[in-house]
Amino acid sequence: MWVSEHSDLLGDHRLGPEQSQRFLPTRFTVNGEAIDAKGFPCHQIACPNCHLTIPRSLLELEPLFLSIFGAPASGKSYFLAALTWELRKTLPLIFRTSFADADPVLNQQLNEYEESVFSGTSNDQLVPLANLIRKTEEQGDLYDTVSFGNQTVSYPRPFLFTLQPQPDHRNSHNAAKLARTVCLYDNAGESFQPGKDSAAAPVTRHMAQSRVLFFVFDPTQDARFQRLIGQQALSVTPSIKTMRQEPILQEAIARIRRFAGLKQSERHKRPLIVILTKFDTWWRLLETDPCPDPWEKARSSSNPNETFQAFDANAVERQSQLARMFMLKTSPEIVTAAENFAEDVTYVPVTAVGWNVSIDSKSGLPAIKPSEAAPYWATVPFLYGLSRSIPGLIPTISRRKSES
Repeated sequence: MWVSEHSDLLGDHRLGPEQSQRFLPTRFTVNGEAIDAKGFPCHQIACPNCHLTIPRSLLELEPLFLSIFGAPASGKSYFLAALTWELRKTLPLIFRTSFADADPVLNQQLNEYEESVFSGTSNDQLVPLANLIRKTEEQGDLYDTVSFGNQTVSYPRPFLFTLQPQPDHRNSHNAAKLARTVCLYDNAGESFQPGKDSAAAPVTRHMAQSRVLFFVFDPTQDARFQRLIGQQALSVTPSIKTMRQEPILQEAIARIRRFAGLKQSERHKRPLIVILTKFDTWWRLLETDPCPDPWEKARSSSNPNETFQAFDANAVERQSQLARMFMLKTSPEIVTAAENFAEDVTYVPVTAVGWNVSIDSKSGLPAIKPSEAAPYWATVPFLYGLSRSIPGLIPTISRRKSES
């Protein structure tokens, strides 16, 4: 369907009186644009079922569905902001792959997160973290409401990005096959409470379609972790709360099994990446210094004169083993649940804002100067997921030291 352009053509029976009418066109311009009932050429297309607008990139590039979930206050929104902020630089400059908003309107809230944390007006002032990003809600800007007769359905709104190899990418001859529209779904932690997903609010069913699942886990919310690290080390997070996070993971697993048709004895074949946030407060527990960025210059086996940057999956897997041993000490039930569910589980420690978190003297809350924000490994979960789901897009050094 197409979306009417003329201002008089308002009122859609699915979306309400304020929305432009959707229609099946019978007239077109010479450029192939539909013409609405008032003779105006139209530019937007919509789903024939829900009538929500569809970016053209979703029809032109194969979609890649990704889902991120975690407990409330686990640092998910900060991680998302750091992820996309860093990917805009890392993918084009290091891996010769463009990364851009497929729909700036859908991505508006995430772009606001990026600006607030990394390039806000108070760039050199100490700002409480709680004031930089508002909490993810179960309704509002990240959801669309659609009416099907007497039934109203709330759909989660994804963040959409395009991934396309640049002309100087080593696999640019396969650009059409490697390019993707990334559909990244985010959910409030409350959405994973029992009974929250229903026919009227199918807010987490996207996880059954996801090629990579990202579970955000905050070790500092675990009481056993707090005893292990000591109160002195947690001085930069004085308002920390204790929360059990395995019920969130268990509920997500149950929903994926139900909607993907997986038996209880069957393990999911798609990657599950456990993102361990706030690494700046506990990195010493791994008993090793933080690793550098996991990519390095590689040489082509077919052409020794050709060099390129390759993602070092070996480094990620070594760090994952260290993080897994740490998790077995503090949160073994997370490791057990994750590995009983998925065949491919990786643990990646990250810090979304870097190493310079301090206490704001006025509010007593953790704070940071946006100019000093320095995310650590924020892009690694995404890049690792890409290397597993789209071979060839990100040149990769694997366990066998080979290129893909």
